[in-house]
Amino acid sequence: MRVFAVGKDLPPFVMPDRFRTDVAYFMTPAGSAGVPTLGPGEYWIRREDARQWLDELVVRVVSPLDAEAQAELELTDEQEGWLEWLVKHDIQHVKLG
Repeated sequence: MRVFAVGKDLPPFVMPDRFRTDVAYFMTPAGSAGVPTLGPGEYWIRREDARQWLDELVVRVVSPLDAEAQAELELTDEQEGWLEWLVKHDIQHVKLG
């Protein structure tokens, strides 16, 4: 699958097909400050969050069954490369294709 930088003239970043579900770990929730209205298959990944995940090499996820339960997931090589691409090119708005 390919990840496109919305509004930037860059070649897409290639990710494994499972990224269609993994992207939910990284997206900034709709309605959060600074998140524009997004179209189908579009996601907003806050720049500060991408930098933090790269610094820590983990992403924290919250259980959908218990908001108090969190887990840290180590970044895969592909996720790390994708986050580096986001940070390097100052990308926050992406579309999957």
